[in-house]
Amino acid sequence: MISERALREKLRKIENLFAGASTEGERTAAGLAAERIRERLRKFAREEKETEMKFSIPDPWQFKLFAALCRRYGLTPYRYPRMHSQTVLIRAPSSFVEAVLWPEFEQLAEALASHLSEITDRIIREEIHSETRGPEKRRR
Repeated sequence: MISERALREKLRKIENLFAGASTEGERTAAGLAAERIRERLRKFAREEKETEMKFSIPDPWQFKLFAALCRRYGLTPYRYPRMHSQTVLIRAPSSFVEAVLWPEFEQLAEALASHLSEITDRIIREEIHSETRGPEKRRR
């Protein structure tokens, strides 16, 4: 099982990948990656008009992750009255979302989901029952 420290390092590596870190020093400098991504966002914004984009993220953990990632880069997640709670809107250059924000979100979400799954399986195995796979399939 991956430790929390290893998970944190993996999340930093994912962010560095999207920050465009080119040297080993840049890849290891914590905190600078977010600023490099914010600079990329500013570059996209100079070249392209911001548009309102709508996302539907039904998983509550992924929803929290997406909102936090948007805020990290200076984007404000919002919704209008009577919108579903799984809906979030942002205003950003679409090329930034397609090239950076959404791919980074997907990789971060996958890493976190994998970690949560491992923790859940371990706790079920240790506290409830040693078998954690789903139900067996039977013919009718």
